[in-house]
Amino acid sequence: MFGSVRELVAAAEEAGVSLGELMLRREAAEGGRSREAVYAGMARQYAVMREAANRGLTGLYSHSGMTGGNARKMEEYRLSGRGLTDGTFLKAITYALSTNEVNAAMGVICASPTAGSGGVLPGVLLAAQEKLGKSDEEAVMALFCAGAFGLVIANNAMISGAAGGCQAEVGSASGMAAAALVQLAGGSASQSAHAMAMALKNMLGLVCDPLAGLVEVPCVKRNAAGAANALAAAEMALSGVESYVPWDEVVLALYQVGLGMPLALRETAQGGLAATPTGREWKKRLWEKGAEDTEGDAAG
Repeated sequence: MFGSVRELVAAAEEAGVSLGELMLRREAAEGGRSREAVYAGMARQYAVMREAANRGLTGLYSHSGMTGGNARKMEEYRLSGRGLTDGTFLKAITYALSTNEVNAAMGVICASPTAGSGGVLPGVLLAAQEKLGKSDEEAVMALFCAGAFGLVIANNAMISGAAGGCQAEVGSASGMAAAALVQLAGGSASQSAHAMAMALKNMLGLVCDPLAGLVEVPCVKRNAAGAANALAAAEMALSGVESYVPWDEVVLALYQVGLGMPLALRETAQGGLAATPTGREWKKRLWEKGAEDTEGDAAG
């Protein structure tokens, strides 16, 4: 498909279409499917995103007991009118939390690009769609834009925490989301690329250190941070601010940082927050509970 961000942007500019439209056409051509079929598939994904974001607002809790209920708190806070920031920002981080609480509760979400980072993109896109009064079709096309950048990042670096830390998961998701926001707001292909690069730069070096190895703490709240970062990068790009480091060099930096990251900080639950006294206590508690459940099943 696309070997680099530069190639992606150049192809869109040459064809005179948005990045989302370019990705949709290329997906249809390479998959041997109609444009309508490819679009319908992405529209279904967006429907799943919206359903998960709304479902989590009811107050869901994980089976471990580590996470849950925070999206509902955020929604109540947003509706109270006491927020320090505007409604779009609050909605974005609330939807991001909500989606990942659904994931932690074993509900259905859309991995974008992973389940652990799946709240960032729907969080900002749903909030921005409501703010800008955009149609579902425009939002779905922005998802194609996000997918194009996700493809380039996955092919040139990594998107999993085990391979490159949380910078590869929430970082990539934040970059994808920033690019999608720019398209949704009417920005150019190059502005989307600058937004992606700035968002990704802001998260370089972010470790993956989940307590007890579960995708809950700090993963859920990091999705809110990724959403906030995406909004900041998109606003800068739309204003004309550009990434000083070229787009593809930023992706390369992600790859190099990921390779250099210690194993203890790549989803092994051996370092970072997972190695704190609280992290070790949760690991012990859940392992003991797991052993008890196994013994109970055997006895039954």
